[in-house]
Amino acid sequence: MFDIGFAEILLIGVVGLLVVGPEQLPGAVRTSMAWVNRFRRSFDQIRTEVRRELHNDEVMQKLQEESREFEQQVRDTTRAVDEELRAIESLDAPQASAEAAGNPEYETDHSPSAVDQSEKPPASV
Repeated sequence: MFDIGFAEILLIGVVGLLVVGPEQLPGAVRTSMAWVNRFRRSFDQIRTEVRRELHNDEVMQKLQEESREFEQQVRDTTRAVDEELRAIESLDAPQASAEAAGNPEYETDHSPSAVDQSEKPPASV
């Protein structure tokens, strides 16, 4: 992590021995190692959090891409349905004009001439 060689560690030990003294050197080493370990843990937590955030960004980008693709499919499907409806309406147009002209060939079950005339409404008293 720090890329410290043996010579650097030896130099730090000699300086520590001269500054702190031989009696307090083991306690100072323990304290400094505790701080180094805390420092490493905090860096590991930061690294993990950054990776998690980057992964979340990747997931969000994928979701946005899928959303765009879905919206495009919906637009395409809507367009196709509209075209089919227009085609059906254009086929129904000659039938509607023939019904309006009274041509019996194009009469449907819903036209007035196709209604059963045998049923009479009840007489009012």
